[in-house]
Amino acid sequence: MTEPGTAETQDLPAIAGRGAAAAPAASRRTSLLVTLVLGGLTAVPPLSMDMYLPALPQVTAALHSPAATVQLTLTTCLAGMALGQMIVGPMSDKWGRRRPLLAGMVVYILATALCAIATSAELLIAFRLLQGLAGAAGIVIARAVVRDLYDGVAMARFFSTLMLISGVAPVVAPLIGGQILRLTDWRGVFVVLTAVGVALTLLVWRKLDETLPPARRHSGGLGQTLRTMRDLLADRVFSGYVLVGAFAFAALFAYISASPFVVQEIYGASPQTFSLLFGVNSVGLVAVGQINGKLLVGRVGLDKVLGTGLALTALAAMSLLLMSAGVFGPVGLVPMAAGLFVLMASMGLVMPSTNTLALLRTPHAAGSASALLGTSTFLLGSVASPLVGIAGERTAVPMALVQLSCAVLALVSFLGMCRPWQRRGESNGSTAGERTRL
Repeated sequence: MTEPGTAETQDLPAIAGRGAAAAPAASRRTSLLVTLVLGGLTAVPPLSMDMYLPALPQVTAALHSPAATVQLTLTTCLAGMALGQMIVGPMSDKWGRRRPLLAGMVVYILATALCAIATSAELLIAFRLLQGLAGAAGIVIARAVVRDLYDGVAMARFFSTLMLISGVAPVVAPLIGGQILRLTDWRGVFVVLTAVGVALTLLVWRKLDETLPPARRHSGGLGQTLRTMRDLLADRVFSGYVLVGAFAFAALFAYISASPFVVQEIYGASPQTFSLLFGVNSVGLVAVGQINGKLLVGRVGLDKVLGTGLALTALAAMSLLLMSAGVFGPVGLVPMAAGLFVLMASMGLVMPSTNTLALLRTPHAAGSASALLGTSTFLLGSVASPLVGIAGERTAVPMALVQLSCAVLALVSFLGMCRPWQRRGESNGSTAGERTRL
């Protein structure tokens, strides 16, 4: 599939030039506060997940449920975010960005408040599903707004900026969650999340203008939405980037889901120590993302950056599997933490590059494309979550095995479907000089 205006029909200098020219105009429309709001919207998933992570063992005891059941509260939230994006993304292409976003945030507030008063694991699972469905609005529409305002190199750099903002969330969220547990029980985590949702909704209502003018909206109904999705998925390269992002996120979420038990139950660390290690790893992700945005974008092709990030992910996952399987003998927490740090930091190369390369091909349906990107990542993440607990809570082998499998599948998707060496004439966010080196 080739649509007018996609990266496949435009050469690199045109894209790069227009991206650079668009940046000042977009900057006028995108104030610092609005940039922070967009970052906050992309931070909804790590806030919803990571503040809650230190409390997982406590929830298991408080609700008298096995760890595998409590881990389903993560799985259902992710599944809800996946399904919600498929609903909200096309809605935003039809009705604009503001109205679906505000409606979703209001429901998110209500669902999070219900999580705070859940009396059983089954109710908590149900409320987390609703929380995920509603929270999806912030994720999918934030990406679509960026596509509305930016193109080319400018878009890649803005995604890296958003990673700096939203990356603060996984750094501080487990730390906040650990401190909340010092003052109250796990329900207090959801009370704080409710307050965050209220504040973010008010900012969206007051400060975020509509970015999709009526002339660019789709007027069709369900049939048009399905045709748009079909056309997007028929683009082999776009679908390849979707799978790359999905498998990479699944590797990351295997860590997110298993690490509370690996660090606290296997290695005996406290909730506060776990929160600190998680924060350090998140700092690595943010730092690498900024190196990517400030130093690499515009100098090195995005496909090369993406390939490097995927290779680092696979190497880190292989090291984790060898250590957890005892190939090197007994290892302590520090070597495992180092491997997890490299795996998480490599996502600073993978995530912005994947989003940019995929959305460059779809300016005609940014909301639907964003929905496909988000839905695939959260669906595979929700599958990875229960897999890491198959062998119980006393070994890290399942976590590492899932991570390595996902990293290899991401690489296979990149090489087999994206085939960047066949698209030397297309824009991939690189400079003309870099294109000659491909």
